[in-house]
Amino acid sequence: MELTLIAATLSTALILSNLASIMLAASRLKRRRIVAPPAGKPLPVSIVVPSRGAEPFTHETLERAFSLDWPRYELIFCVAHTDDPVVKLINRAIARFPKVPARLLVGDDRISANPKLNNCVKGWEAARHDWVILADSNVLMPRDYVQHLMAAWRPDTGLVCSTPIGSRPAGFWAEVECAFLNTLQARWQYAGEALGLGFAQGKSMLWNKPMLDANGGIRALAAEIAEDAAATKLVNGLGLRVNLVAAPFEQPLGRRTFDEIWSRQARWARLRRVTFPLFFAPEILTGAVVPLVLALIAAASAGISLWPTAIAVLAAFYLPECALAWSKGWYLSPRMVAAIMARDLILPAMWARGWLGGAVDWRGNAMTIGTKAAELEETPSGA
Repeated sequence: MELTLIAATLSTALILSNLASIMLAASRLKRRRIVAPPAGKPLPVSIVVPSRGAEPFTHETLERAFSLDWPRYELIFCVAHTDDPVVKLINRAIARFPKVPARLLVGDDRISANPKLNNCVKGWEAARHDWVILADSNVLMPRDYVQHLMAAWRPDTGLVCSTPIGSRPAGFWAEVECAFLNTLQARWQYAGEALGLGFAQGKSMLWNKPMLDANGGIRALAAEIAEDAAATKLVNGLGLRVNLVAAPFEQPLGRRTFDEIWSRQARWARLRRVTFPLFFAPEILTGAVVPLVLALIAAASAGISLWPTAIAVLAAFYLPECALAWSKGWYLSPRMVAAIMARDLILPAMWARGWLGGAVDWRGNAMTIGTKAAELEETPSGA
């Protein structure tokens, strides 16, 4: 009887914490709406876009970057190597949109083991304006991209970010990636912000350039292997907050394979483990596996049928998660529950991988992520 009570209590507590996180995230998230440009004189903005390789949606993401509904902005594209195939695409886009101030900078500033941060240095230093957005090249910027970021800035803000929301998946494994990005990672990040625990996300980052320059500049983000972890710690150390946009931006996925998902998620897990170990430790409890096992133990101990117990636990976990995606206009399909279940089966192995050493892949770079530093070695593999 004691085992039954303990297992049932723990399972119920995890189910309720899962539901609470969904409700907290829902309270912070808004369905996408159009934000008009400011009525007064808009602040000029520099948008730094680190790029590497040509991807299926590169043409569209480039066109979106040149079509923003913000009167005063410049685009600074950063590429590490002149022979990168994305160079031609960027130059063509610059030629197609001559009215938008845009530059392509090529070079590799090795200030850290983080290849994306290294790629951003030259763009940050070349930015002409006091407000700078670091935007990943695969972010599908809406026309009101800058408005959403600026609207999230408050007097006590040190940084505004957006998590990526997966869209346009092609195939089952891309739907699994949506399940990771949207109703798990974005959900918990917004729940954390609701509790006063804002964490930076490197996909879209709005900085006040004089503020960051006064505290070490972009090179200060090399203090951690992940620039968003360093940004979080820097901003919190200044007594400021990391805010998230109310309606996060899309990242079109296209086709994904299991190996691609594992490689990316394993790298992120290891980075979270190294930079925020106390927050990473309970991640094993965020999926349905642990509460399901506990509920089955309680049911078996009490002589209750296992199948109805399993169905009840999974419904309690997954129906609110699907409701969150539906209410915010995120990708949802008849296969989404199966994709979420596959994600939750992967989570325990991913969590265990985060505690182990060994090399991970970072866009073609073999990287060994340690607790204090990372060793980076260029490899001939693709991004």
